[in-house]
Amino acid sequence: MRFTSFFSALIVLGAASLSAGEFTLHSTELSGQLTKTQEFSGFGCTGGNISPSLMWHNAPKETKSFAITVYDPDAPTGSGWWHWVVFNIPSTVTALPSDFGNIAKAQTIPAMQSITDYGKAGFGGACPPKGDKPHRYMFTVHALDVDHLDLDAKASPALVGYMLGMHSLGKATLVSYYGR
Repeated sequence: MRFTSFFSALIVLGAASLSAGEFTLHSTELSGQLTKTQEFSGFGCTGGNISPSLMWHNAPKETKSFAITVYDPDAPTGSGWWHWVVFNIPSTVTALPSDFGNIAKAQTIPAMQSITDYGKAGFGGACPPKGDKPHRYMFTVHALDVDHLDLDAKASPALVGYMLGMHSLGKATLVSYYGR
């Protein structure tokens, strides 16, 4: 009798986990490969430097805010390359529109975009060295346990990354590749 009750409880818990769904990140503009649209404009690259639209689902219930990062672990720097750092996205927001990373445009979603390894805030697209193997671009949404990080647009990617690690409830990543 005890075994049956225990087994029944496991089935109910398993079904609850499945119905909650996995925290996921999607984009209608990204697939396995980035395009010239997401390529940087500068450093020898001539792309559109337009951040893709991003949508996420099934964040942890305790989420108080979100952050988005884009990181290239294959950059020949010894420490990778941060292409986009966005934080203090309200927990009610579950998507960013295309070109949200253009900080010169008026935004309808309150969020902080801090400096990238390009030395300025906002989206900095892919620009791997010519002839390198295609690089991985890791688009990640972070669910956080605080409603905001007490950082500004001058915060380094390393500092933001540290704070994300301290306040993470979960994350979802979408990987695309790009080479020139």
